[in-house]
Amino acid sequence: SAKANGRDLLIMPANEQILPAKAPTAIINVTFDFISQLLPTESLGSTHSVVVTVYSGTDAAPSALLSGVTSKNGTVVTQKITGGLAGVIYTLVCSCTTSASTTLILTARLAIVPN
Repeated sequence: SAKANGRDLLIMPANEQILPAKAPTAIINVTFDFISQLLPTESLGSTHSVVVTVYSGTDAAPSALLSGVTSKNGTVVTQKITGGLAGVIYTLVCSCTTSASTTLILTARLAIVPN
């Protein structure tokens, strides 16, 4: 692993974002902007989804965070997130197909903190 001043560094892939922590009672919209992954003549297709898994902690039903279906506006896919268990960090994976039949993926990490 990489180190700076004797400390471990967490190196995130370019297509992964760290979201601000949220409380279990908060409802947020998470956006995934695919603009940097699209070719100049390419656009997002109509197939897009978000899958949630547990990165750290325990939650038997991580998909319960998803509220409703994804929506798309231009190069941005949005998913409403609700609930979650305090102390758990979730990974959200957004995938979509493009007009060139390519599948693009962006990920995000979301920590749940006590109310």
